[in-house]
Amino acid sequence: MAEKRKRILFIMNPKSGVMLAPKYMSEIIGIFSSAGYITEVLMTKETGNAREFTEMYGGDADIVAVSGGDGTFNEVVDGLISSGHKAPIGYIPSGSTNDFANSIGLPKQILTCAGIIVNGKPTPVDIGSFNGRKFSYVASFGAFTSATYSVPQNLKNIFGHAAYVMAGIREIADLKPIHAKFISDKDTGHARVYEGDYVIGAVCNSRSVGGILHLENLGVDMNDGEMEVLLVKMPTDIIKLGETTVSMLSGSYMSDQIESFTTSNLEVEIESGIHWTLDGEYEEGSKKVNVKILPSAISVIK
Repeated sequence: MAEKRKRILFIMNPKSGVMLAPKYMSEIIGIFSSAGYITEVLMTKETGNAREFTEMYGGDADIVAVSGGDGTFNEVVDGLISSGHKAPIGYIPSGSTNDFANSIGLPKQILTCAGIIVNGKPTPVDIGSFNGRKFSYVASFGAFTSATYSVPQNLKNIFGHAAYVMAGIREIADLKPIHAKFISDKDTGHARVYEGDYVIGAVCNSRSVGGILHLENLGVDMNDGEMEVLLVKMPTDIIKLGETTVSMLSGSYMSDQIESFTTSNLEVEIESGIHWTLDGEYEEGSKKVNVKILPSAISVIK
C-alpha cells in the first residue's frame, strides 16, 4: 500500500510588499513537491481571506504555509488558534516590513524560506490576545502605529518599507498626548500600575516594530510567557522630544521619558477614541482593553 503523501496548505497574498513572491510560485511549489508534499494553493483577494482559508482547510494540512506580510501572517495565526488546528506554520515573509519574520530569524530570500518550510524544525512561539483577538508580535497605539494601516497599498507596492518610514517620520511632528493607565499582572497579587500621558504605547513579543523601533535591548524572548511593554511619555519640551526620539530610534531606551516592563497579563484603561494596531492592522479602540499572553500557542518552522 502506497504511503500517504503529506500536504501543505499554501496561502499567498499576491499584493503584499512589492509583489515579488508570486514571481517565484513555480519554484516554491517545486521545492515543496521535491520534498514529497502535495500542495494546495489559495490566493487572498481581501482582508480576512487568509483567516477563512486557514479555518476551513488547515485541519487537513501537515503544514500551513503562508506568503505575505505581518497582517497576512496574523490572519493565519488567528485562524489556527480559533479553529483548534495544530499544524505548524511555514512562513515566506514578503511584506513591506516583516517584523515577525525578522524577530524569529527567518531570512529575506524567498526560496531559502521555502526550503526551510520543508527542512526546518517547528519551534513554539507565544501569541498575544487583545480582547480576544490574536496578535503575533505587537499591539500598539500612538505615534508610528497608524502609519502601519493608513499607508495606501499602492505606495507599499512601490516604495516597500520606505513608505512606512516616511509616514512614521510625519507622525513625530504631530505628537499628541494620550492618557492611559496600565495595570500589570492584576490577578497575581503583585500588580504594578503605570499611569500618565503617553505618545506611544506598545505591547510586544518582537524584536522590532514597524521596522523603525528596535527592541533587542529589552531582552525579548518570543517564548518565555511574557510580553514586553514600552511606554513613551509626552515630551515636555523640544529638547526632551529630541532626546526621546534619538533614544528610541537608536534602540537604547535610556531616556527618562520611556518606561518598559514585562508582563503576562495587562489591563489598559485608556481615553475613548484611541485606536490600536495589531500586527500592522487596524483595531478599533475601547476604553478598557485586556491583553494577555498565550504561551507556546503556535509552532513556526525555522
